[in-house]
Amino acid sequence: MTDPLLTTVEIEPAGTARSSVIWMHGLGADANDFGPIVPEMRLPAELGIRFVFPNAPVRPVTINGGMRMRAWYDVLTMDLPRREDPDGVYDSERALVALVEREKQRGVPAERIVLAGFSQGGAMALHTGLRYPDRLAGILALSCYIPLADRLSAERRPANQHTPLFVAHGDYDAVIPMRYGQMSVQRLESLGYPSEWHDYGMGHEVCLEEIRDIAGWLARVLAVPTV
Repeated sequence: MTDPLLTTVEIEPAGTARSSVIWMHGLGADANDFGPIVPEMRLPAELGIRFVFPNAPVRPVTINGGMRMRAWYDVLTMDLPRREDPDGVYDSERALVALVEREKQRGVPAERIVLAGFSQGGAMALHTGLRYPDRLAGILALSCYIPLADRLSAERRPANQHTPLFVAHGDYDAVIPMRYGQMSVQRLESLGYPSEWHDYGMGHEVCLEEIRDIAGWLARVLAVPTV
């Protein structure tokens, strides 16, 4: 018996969906968090992007006194990346892979699917994308870090060795300090990944300049091939 798919909020393109962006929210947020930026990106209609915003499961979160909230995995301490929750990370990986497989069943090939996320959601985009067996269009990781970083070398899959990675962070992030994002890029580069680093004068958030940069990157990695 398989687990049910995560619930999602979806924004369909005007025409046929030719590509998909599966975008994960951060700790305590939900699937509605990033929908409002889609029109702000003003992406070309010919890309045919379906945006899929999944809801993380509701679970107790240790750093918040065991309060139940939407979280991709438990956070045991703010001293990242120590004392992690491998079971929660792997459970969410399986749930996100199921969403990728659904997009493929709906006619969007893996090479036209982007995994994206902010904070904990960005961590899951990196974790899942680098382990996915088929090549993806790209991985967008905002204000986050690599979870289970010591396992990445052994668990990564070669299909996404050259997949474009957009990694961004705020200079004044007090929730996940920028050094964790920088350490993640160093780790990725040490393993030969072509990461594209961006930093912005902001905290644990997104800004207009970042949204514009994301739009340009998505337009590049999801560009419709010319014959």
